[in-house]
Amino acid sequence: MPRLSQWLLVATVASTGCGQTAPPVSEFAAQRQRMVERQLKDRGIKDERVLAAMGKVPREAFVPPESRAASYEDGPLPIGYGQTISQPYIVAFMTEQLRPKPNDRVLEIGTGSGYQAAILAELVSEIYSVEIVEPLAKNAEATLQRLGYKNVHVKIGNGYKGWPDAAPFDAIIVTCAPEKVPQPLIDQLKDGGRVVIPVGERFAQQLYLLEKKNGQMKESVTLPVRFVPMVREATERVIDDH
Repeated sequence: MPRLSQWLLVATVASTGCGQTAPPVSEFAAQRQRMVERQLKDRGIKDERVLAAMGKVPREAFVPPESRAASYEDGPLPIGYGQTISQPYIVAFMTEQLRPKPNDRVLEIGTGSGYQAAILAELVSEIYSVEIVEPLAKNAEATLQRLGYKNVHVKIGNGYKGWPDAAPFDAIIVTCAPEKVPQPLIDQLKDGGRVVIPVGERFAQQLYLLEKKNGQMKESVTLPVRFVPMVREATERVIDDH
C-alpha cells in the first residue's frame, strides 16, 4: 500500500524541469513507457486498456514548449491561465475509476490541455468536453485535431451546467473542484452511470466516485487531492463539433 504522501496528488503546483531542452521523440517514447511502469503499475493501476492509452498518448504534445522536457516527471505542469495538466498517475487513476467502456459517451468538465480527453478518446466512443478558459479550449481543440482525435467535441462554457444538448452521458469526469457536486451533472448522467469528481475547498478536497442507481446516487471517497477550483462564469460557444 502506498504511503499517504504518494496518494496526496497536487494538481496546482508546477513541477521542475521548465526551461530545459526537450529530448527527441524516441526519448519521449522511452520516458512514456518508464512512466507507465514506475508511476502507474507500481502504484496499483491495473486496467490494461488504461495502461495502453497512457503508454500511447504523447503527454509532451499537451504541455507548453518550455515544459516539455518535464513531460513525464511525476507531477503536474503549468499550462497557463492559472491551470495545470495533472500528473500522470492522477489521470490514470481517475480514468480507471471511471471504468470506461468502448461504447460510452463521456462528459468531461475542464478540458485544460486536452490530455485527459485524449486518454479517454482511446477508450470510449465520444467525449464532450467543456472548458471555461477560451484560449485553453482553443489550444486543446487544435492539439486534439492535430493528433487525429475526431471523437472529442469541445465547448467553451460553464462546466457547472454540463452539456445538456448532448446528454445523457454514460460517465462524467470532472478535473476541477466544486464545493459540492453540481446537480446539472447528476441530471445529465444515465442510470447506471459513473461520475469521478474532486469536491471541496482548495486545501480540503476528496476525489469521489459516484454511481447512479435507480435515480439515486451512491458515493464513495477514493483519494485526498488538490485541484484548481471550478469557475462558474463563461460565455458558452462550441468550437468543435465533428
